[in-house]
Amino acid sequence: MKLHTYWRSTTSWRVRIALAMKGVAHEAVPVNLVAGEQGAADYVALNPGRGVPTLMLDDGTVLTQSMAILEWLDEAFPEPALLPPDPMARARVRAAALAVATDIHPVNNMRVVAKLKSMGHGQDEAVAWMNDWMTRGLAAFAAMIEADTPFCFGDAPGLADLCLVPQLYNAHRWGCDLAPFKRLTEIEARCLALPAFEASRPENQPDAT
Repeated sequence: MKLHTYWRSTTSWRVRIALAMKGVAHEAVPVNLVAGEQGAADYVALNPGRGVPTLMLDDGTVLTQSMAILEWLDEAFPEPALLPPDPMARARVRAAALAVATDIHPVNNMRVVAKLKSMGHGQDEAVAWMNDWMTRGLAAFAAMIEADTPFCFGDAPGLADLCLVPQLYNAHRWGCDLAPFKRLTEIEARCLALPAFEASRPENQPDAT
């Protein structure tokens, strides 16, 4: 498999964690978002959304959108599972994961922030925008997860943790106040102590600068 990825992409990091957890062999293909490589014609042919990650399977099949890729990986490589077996529990885990993937990340996406700046907003305003949405979203996320488990929903990391940790990377990067979210940062620390999370960290990627 080939994973088209960017070192600082939080959506790519979600998939990198899952591949590492499940021991799925793959080749990383860096796509420099800052340089605009996602807009190259050959890449757009793979991913019309002009983003990362893009996963190309061994037979040439192409998958896009991190959450869809994660669901496919969990079905194709069931162990360790990212979702619990009970349908109601699965719905709760998905809801928390989507609180990050659909409520926080899209409004903080690099191209959204670039659009804000093109409309006359400065860097400080852009950072305030990102931190506002992260604070709101993380508050919702914290209320949706279990209150007393080592990870978001149990004794092992799952789909919600794979979304949380990369989002907290962005929160740290932009100076978001995480003091109200002690449980989330405790979960983050437990996750980052695990080999799959450590190996997939942005700074450990070959294209990190």
